Amino acid sequence: MSKRFLAIFAVILACAALPARAQDVAAPFDADLQRLAEILGGLHYLRGICGSNEGNKWRSEMQALIDAETPAGERRTRMIAGFNRGYNGFQQTYRSCTPAATVAIRRYIEEGSKISRDLTARYAN
Repeated sequence: MSKRFLAIFAVILACAALPARAQDVAAPFDADLQRLAEILGGLHYLRGICGSNEGNKWRSEMQALIDAETPAGERRTRMIAGFNRGYNGFQQTYRSCTPAATVAIRRYIEEGSKISRDLTARYAN
């Protein structure tokens, strides 16, 4: 599973390598970043109820993504809203770890890893 975490970290590094934008202009990869933010929010909630003992790992990954991308204004708001949407969506559905929650975790890690790989391959120098 550590390869998956490294893949998510790779996208954070790839975003850090992108030139900073002076204006709050949508980037061609914003939809992917929005989805990744939502996945990180979902993982933050689900891994917590499933006893992973990771603390704020996924929230920290989200903060690292924001720090690397340095979005301003509406872009920043959308990224944070995506994280919160992912968290709140699962919070409303799951009160304890279930087999379905475990499947959701696995699928989110796989999807997040794929997004990370795709973004890195497409936009990293």
